[in-house]
Amino acid sequence: MLLTIALVGLVLALAYSYYIKIYTYWDRKGVLNEKPLPVVGNMRGIGTKKHFRDINQRIYDKFKGKAPLAGMYMFFKRSAMITDLDLIKQIMIKDFSNFQDRGAFNNPRDDPLTGHLFTLEGEEWKSMRHKLSPVFTSGKIKHMSEVIVEVGHRLADTMDKEVKAAKVEEGDVEIKDLCARFTTDVIGSCAFGLECNSLQDPNAEFRNRGRDIFRKRRHGQIVQSFLFTNAKLARKLRLKVLPDEITNFFLSTVKNTIDYRLKNGVKRNDFIDQLMQLRAEDEEAAKRGNGIDLSHGLTLEQMAAQAFVFFVAGFETSSSTMTFCLHELAQQPDVQQKLRDEIESVLGEGELNYDALAKMKYLDQVLAETLRKHPLLPHLVRECNRDYKVPNTDIVLEKGINVLIPVHNIHHDPEIYPDPEKFDPSRFDPEEVQSRHPMAYLPFGDGPRNCIGLRFGKIQVKIGLVSLIRKFKFSISKRTEVPLIFSNKNFLLGTENGIYLKVESV
Repeated sequence: MLLTIALVGLVLALAYSYYIKIYTYWDRKGVLNEKPLPVVGNMRGIGTKKHFRDINQRIYDKFKGKAPLAGMYMFFKRSAMITDLDLIKQIMIKDFSNFQDRGAFNNPRDDPLTGHLFTLEGEEWKSMRHKLSPVFTSGKIKHMSEVIVEVGHRLADTMDKEVKAAKVEEGDVEIKDLCARFTTDVIGSCAFGLECNSLQDPNAEFRNRGRDIFRKRRHGQIVQSFLFTNAKLARKLRLKVLPDEITNFFLSTVKNTIDYRLKNGVKRNDFIDQLMQLRAEDEEAAKRGNGIDLSHGLTLEQMAAQAFVFFVAGFETSSSTMTFCLHELAQQPDVQQKLRDEIESVLGEGELNYDALAKMKYLDQVLAETLRKHPLLPHLVRECNRDYKVPNTDIVLEKGINVLIPVHNIHHDPEIYPDPEKFDPSRFDPEEVQSRHPMAYLPFGDGPRNCIGLRFGKIQVKIGLVSLIRKFKFSISKRTEVPLIFSNKNFLLGTENGIYLKVESV
């Protein structure tokens, strides 16, 4: 009995010691911070009552202007929120070598699709980034734009059918799913060389798998949040994030596509082709004795992981951006008409193409303002890979500390963007952009680890928007949510319900 009591006392003493060590860290460093709660740290309400952007907003408002950074506790993970734009530039660009990794969850051994470019670290990331960069050159994007335009025609045809099928008195169309079907078909063709037929069939297999990625969860909300805030500990525990059926689907799709192309000599000049070419080059180099490590992104599993992240990032972020843009344009008919006038003045009787898009400057501004008001990621994360003394302070960020850059909160800071909830494309007039700090706008990150597919994403969204705005007028109806109700369940920005708009042919 006494031994049991002693052991319980020892466990409680060790737990208390660990708690004190973890949750007094920022106080001991002399860094301003919000008092944490046991276990959850500063993450109370995450995934239920609160989203990351809400928690970040609370800390951003409390400490911005008082110091260049504030301490946070994301469960057991010690993080530093950077509120000073000059320090953000230092971290993301000038001192990038100290903050190369994202500290994102990846567990390729147990969860192979998590070993992709977004999560890779160190030399693995550097090697894969170098290998994949040629996929996203302007020449390759221009070639892919031809495919996207074709899918854009099908999008307009499908919208026409939706409008005719909608209630005559309301004309309501659910926009989010239609945009996601468009981007699914684009990515299916550009990445996998497959006709997904999502626009024709809302329940096509690729579209259903896209829904499953965000709807079917392996874990509950708390475990899900823990995975993304304590990535290394989660990997040591051999946790997985993706359901096995999704993993198996993408592994088999990539394997079958590669096998078919090798057997039949098929060349598509798409993402899978690029991965196959890279593997072939490394295999040839290995034969010549150049010491190439074939595990760096060129096994079947790692090829599938790169294709998977291209699919997820390409269809979900782009479709959400299109949806938010149309929702904003529906509320501002003058902005919508100005955009339509620009499209008509550039295209006339001609066809949409890559060069024509480059002339649509107001379209650039509309898209930029959409991403300003509705950034898909609430924040960016970088991991300190060696001790780093914060310039002009006595603060040293120790190796392993995460730095968090609160994108959503910066984009909604009234000192940077007056009346931030107002949708105003004139914020991106050239002179306005020049007058702002370059780190005041970060929808794609910045520096060497910015979004590799940003040009592809922009082209896809622009073609989708032009295909719709040219032929249809969007306005709010009784079913349109104003303001939108956002979901707290997903890390990416998303709505709780569908987005309905009244749609009429022009």
